[in-house]
Amino acid sequence: MADEFAKGLAILTGGGTVWMAISAWLTTESFSGTQLVATPPADPGTYAEVALLLRDVTTWFIVFGVVAFWVAIPAARELRAYLGEDAEGA
Repeated sequence: MADEFAKGLAILTGGGTVWMAISAWLTTESFSGTQLVATPPADPGTYAEVALLLRDVTTWFIVFGVVAFWVAIPAARELRAYLGEDAEGA
């Protein structure tokens, strides 16, 4: 179980770092204004558009990765262990 937690934490911190770096570069209006979640530039260049796409992909990678390693895999192992014990007892 500690292995899954470590993998989920690595996804969260690594993906969060990438997301924050891209957001800081492209969606920060000013130091005293909206930071990290402002609207993207109206006419981004090719590289900025790719970076914004990477930011969106990173967002969902974080969400699905954390849910997979912190919820789905442990739940599947518990369910498999429960069903395995139930089949042996019958």
